[in-house]
Amino acid sequence: MSFFKRIAPALLAATILTGGFTTAQADEQHFPLQSYRVGPYAAGGTGFFGGFIDYLNLINTRDGGVNGVKLTWSEGETEYEVEKGVEVYQRLKSNPGIAAWNPLSVGIAYAMIDGITADKVPLITINHGRTDTTDGRVFPYVFPLLLNPYSETSGIVNYIASKEGGPDALKGKKIVVLYHGSPYGKETIPIYDLLAQKYGFELTQIEVPHPGNEQGAQWLQIRRERPDYVVLRGWGVMNPVALTTAQRNGFPVDHIIGNVWSNSEEDVTPAGDAAIGYTAITTQASGKEYPVLQEIIKTVYDAGQGNLSDPQRIGSVYHNLGIVNGILNVEAVRIAQEKFGHRTLTGDEVRWGFEHLQLSPERVKELGAENLFHSINVTWQNHEGEGYVTFQQWDGKKWNVVSDWIAPDWSLLRPIIEKSSEAYAAEKGITIRTQADVDEVVGQ
Repeated sequence: MSFFKRIAPALLAATILTGGFTTAQADEQHFPLQSYRVGPYAAGGTGFFGGFIDYLNLINTRDGGVNGVKLTWSEGETEYEVEKGVEVYQRLKSNPGIAAWNPLSVGIAYAMIDGITADKVPLITINHGRTDTTDGRVFPYVFPLLLNPYSETSGIVNYIASKEGGPDALKGKKIVVLYHGSPYGKETIPIYDLLAQKYGFELTQIEVPHPGNEQGAQWLQIRRERPDYVVLRGWGVMNPVALTTAQRNGFPVDHIIGNVWSNSEEDVTPAGDAAIGYTAITTQASGKEYPVLQEIIKTVYDAGQGNLSDPQRIGSVYHNLGIVNGILNVEAVRIAQEKFGHRTLTGDEVRWGFEHLQLSPERVKELGAENLFHSINVTWQNHEGEGYVTFQQWDGKKWNVVSDWIAPDWSLLRPIIEKSSEAYAAEKGITIRTQADVDEVVGQ
């Protein structure tokens, strides 16, 4: 007992530093975070989870939570490693009142699907994850919000086609996909093959082993291939290394198109002049001129509660993605509360909220996020939304949007997604859901 008395103050202080008590009380909704603030992908982790926590802090401080329900969170360091991510999941899953998991890791998300389905708690894989989890008929608890790897790929190919004069102009063009040697990087191999067959462009796909700081051999191969475009499907240090190596090999940077995890300030700044003119896909804009960003600066950072250690990163790509992710999570809770009551919800009730996450442009504007991201319309069948993307170009100091919102080819993608999800359902003995199943909710 005396030992507990000696350590209790330290334990309390450590708990408060997480931003909220590590266990949710009766009037609290909890977000366990499998973050990565150290290691080769720390830039993405600190920015994204920093933005997510900043938004939760804003809602607590400005609004007193969601209809009086405080938002709490706890963190476990994963270093972006699957084994550590699973360990954090097992350790934090006992927290009561869990709203959703947000690991921001393809490998960790894959490893959690069976567990969270048994737990009946949503798994949010914004801008990444297993493509066929878009099909909510088979994966009721997984939500690849904003875009999945296949819709991203379709958007990139559609953008290249727009630069060349239309889809027919892709015939005979040479495209190289330089991809990260991980489950995330390999996810799009078959869809690029399919799109090459459909549009008639020549395709070469080249792997870069983790973490990606050695690419000499890959760019020598690209130099021999002489492609019209290189799609950079990178992550972390792989991205600036690709840009600087491309420059050394004489490949024009304005013909390199980055994917959604190759689109941040941390991807281009280390490359210096080699990055000027580089273009990348995005689901949300950068910058801090948006009202929700200004609210976070005033309410959170000016009060000394900001999560980013470097305030210069406010409004950066990763930070804004974290804020958008916070908006989507909080709005799903808010929507579910309107059906089930202004109280702590179960994971299954929050799942219902995500399956009714329809944010109109008017609602996005009310949230202070107009032009920060596109409106979203999640349904029980489509757990992604419409999949709209835009493209931004780096001018050496900031990103500038250079395209309208571009939609993927759903007529091509949806049958592929359903074929894969239905095969998964058959393998796992899963009964495919119908509309009648959506409102069957496990409550308090």
